[in-house]
Order: sequence, then structure tokens, then C-alpha cells
Amino acid sequence: MSLRMTPGAVVIGSLAILAAVVFVVVFWPYASTDYTPSEIYRARSSVEDGGRAIYIANGCVYCHSQSIRAFDWDLGSERIAQAGDYVADRPILLGSERTGVDLSQEGGEHPDDWHLAHFINPRYTRPNSIMPRFAFLGDDKIHLLTRYVQSLGLKQADHRMARQVYWKQEAIKAYEAGPVANVKWLAEHVPPGWRNLANPYPTTAAGLARGHKIYQEFCIGCHGPIGDGMGPAQPYIYPPPLNFTILQGREISGGILYYQIMNGITGTAMPYFKRELESQKIWEVGNYVAVYFINQSDAGAEPKGIPSAWEP
Repeated sequence: MSLRMTPGAVVIGSLAILAAVVFVVVFWPYASTDYTPSEIYRARSSVEDGGRAIYIANGCVYCHSQSIRAFDWDLGSERIAQAGDYVADRPILLGSERTGVDLSQEGGEHPDDWHLAHFINPRYTRPNSIMPRFAFLGDDKIHLLTRYVQSLGLKQADHRMARQVYWKQEAIKAYEAGPVANVKWLAEHVPPGWRNLANPYPTTAAGLARGHKIYQEFCIGCHGPIGDGMGPAQPYIYPPPLNFTILQGREISGGILYYQIMNGITGTAMPYFKRELESQKIWEVGNYVAVYFINQSDAGAEPKGIPSAWEP
């Protein structure tokens, strides 16, 4: 018996192949996936759903994913995404591009006012950002979009948001008590070991140049070019960014600056940088701030350990 390549045979064969592919790629994964809500799942509010609609309408999913995979730990996430996280999402906004950061656990990473400044102009909070401005949305839609972004992570996001709200109240009280009280409050919340730690790297022209570059890439939008807290993000943020010049004449160790750059100050718009900046970069941008804005630096002070191999 011979097989003839007739038009009918081609059509039937093509349909059979297509059906097999659809079954394997679409129906089998759908049937075999567990759609039980995960331990962090909760239903979104109508306000959060309104923000999600704005997120979709403005194509945010084209640059931001919402899924941490097992091999994504370099992104610093505390949790791998699970199918049960997305049971109510239609469509599911996993995304495939990470032109911007992954947002699967973005809720509570920053306070609301940071997001306001960020959506008005992303360069205000992230000077090197290529994200477009969204000021055209207006305050009401930016508020909705912020509520959606702050819900990402669901129950875990709720926990982080409660922490942001608590510490924002504390930070506002400290700021409104005046500069002396505010500086004292900030320093008291740095662990003692860090408070008494000098910057281990000596001040060099190259180190200050590196610190300047890092400051321009990460800090200038909030703290301003002269460190007075009057960067372009300032009108949208409360309490406002720290004016470094008020630290002049006070005992501010390199360790205090390092800790607050590394860990951020929850409740304020000061984010943590421990997932983005290596240790030396944090020390050097801290020393740049100390030398040029505070007019004092303990860089290279005693006690010293064994110098790093590259140090002059």
C-alpha cells in the first residue's frame, strides 16, 4: 500500500499535529496544574483592581515580570512564585521581560510617596531609569496604580505595608521634632556595632571619584547635587530626604552611613541598596557624602585590619 501526499492528507496531518501540540502545550498543563490558593493569596480590593486595569492599559507588563523562578535568587527575592498566587488573575501578568525590576513582591518595598515621585518621573527616584513618565495619568490614577503595586505579594505585601505605615509615623514624628531630634533618632536605630565602626577604606581621589559616580546614579534625585535634600523628588516625599549638611559637627561614623545606605530607612523614601551595591561601593559613596556634605570623614581610621591587596 502506498501513501500519496494528497491535499486532504496534508490538511488532516497538519490538523493532527496542531491538535497534539495544543494538547501538550495548553490543555495538559492546564489540567495538571494545582489551582489551590497559595498561603499568601488574598482577593484584591476594587481599588487594587482599578490600579491593575491601569497597569495593563499602560503596558507595564512589557517591561516588568511578576514571577520569581527557582534560578532567580540573584534578584534577591525571598520567595519563589507559585501557581496558587495567581488564581484570580485574568489575564495572568507573569511577563517575560525584565527591562525593569520584577514586581512579584513589590508591595511594601517602598512607601506610597516614593511611588508617587517614581510615577511622576522615574528619574526622580532612580536617576538612570529608562522607564517613561506617567505624570499624564493624574493624581487619581497614580493613586490607583500605587495601590495595585503595593498589593503585589498579597499577604506578604500587607505585612510589609503595615511595617511601612508604622515606621513612617515614627519618622514623621522624629522629623517634626526638629533636626537635632531627627538626627538622634536616625542614629539610635543603627545597631551599636555599626555606630562605632569607621570606614575601613582610606580616602583617595579615585575612591571619591567612584563615590561621586555612585551618588549621581543612585542618590542625586532625592538628596540633590549638593546633598541638601532638595532633589527633584523632594516635593513628593514626606518626611523629605535627609539634608546631609545638618550632620556637620556631629559624630557620624562611616558605619552609620554604611548601615543606612545598605539597609535603607523603612517608612521613609530612603530604600535599601544591599541588593544593588557591593560593599566597597557603599563605603565609597558614604565617604563621598562624608567628605563633601558633612565635612568630616573617618575613612582609614584606626583600628585597621590587613589592607586589601589593591589598596595603595
